[in-house]
Amino acid sequence: MAQVIAVDWSGWAKGAAESIWLARVVAGRLVELDNGLGREAVVAALVDRGRREPRTVVGLDFSFSFPAWFCARQGWRNGQEVWAAVGERAEELLAAGAPPFWGRPGTVAQRLGDPFRQTEKDLERRPKSTFQIGGAGTVGTGSLRGMGHLARLAAAGFTIWPFDEAGWPRVVEVYPRLCVPAGVVKSRHRSRRDHLHDWFPQQDPVLLERAAGCEDAFDAAVTALAMAADLPSLIDLPRFTAGAPQLIEGCVWAPTTRRGAQRPAPR
Repeated sequence: MAQVIAVDWSGWAKGAAESIWLARVVAGRLVELDNGLGREAVVAALVDRGRREPRTVVGLDFSFSFPAWFCARQGWRNGQEVWAAVGERAEELLAAGAPPFWGRPGTVAQRLGDPFRQTEKDLERRPKSTFQIGGAGTVGTGSLRGMGHLARLAAAGFTIWPFDEAGWPRVVEVYPRLCVPAGVVKSRHRSRRDHLHDWFPQQDPVLLERAAGCEDAFDAAVTALAMAADLPSLIDLPRFTAGAPQLIEGCVWAPTTRRGAQRPAPR
């Protein structure tokens, strides 16, 4: 029986441990929900849990790569090359904020190429572009400070979907907004609390209250629970044919059993 772990990531340069939340579900039960670990430490925790229970699926909520045109421009041929390069250059890229990256004061949206990956265009609810590194809802900062850790997980024996043949333990990219109905207002405590208690009344009430306490905890918990509810799709992940953009850009896993969710089809 597989265990499911979802990590609500953080791109903060300082104090990231406060915003990073890890949720773990075993046999349909939310058994762990906590913060306090920085990026290095939370990845170490994932490696430890994967060694203890190889049938582990980890969901991380940052972009695993960039649009194919940008990867080609940089000379990156596969995910491993993306993660190695970004792992070394993340802070340099963030500090420069040069096109195609934008969002910091004094920068403007770039026009060098399509800002979105194919997987993002396939989703019913589209996240912000990975190139955006400033402003509300930014995902670029966390992604740049996350991609290098994929190389670390791969070195520890995790397979990274869809870049690798799916083995155990495995890692998928997630987007928490896909794991809740559109009507949930995540910025409101009452909305978070009502959703958790309405949808998951059988879960530990103490952990549900913790999940309702802030958006980061909420995202980790609902993502882990959505993954656990749709475990068959995480065990039998889609495969992509040679030349598909997802093999260099990555692909967001989306639940099939949540209202308002739309799962991208293999191309």
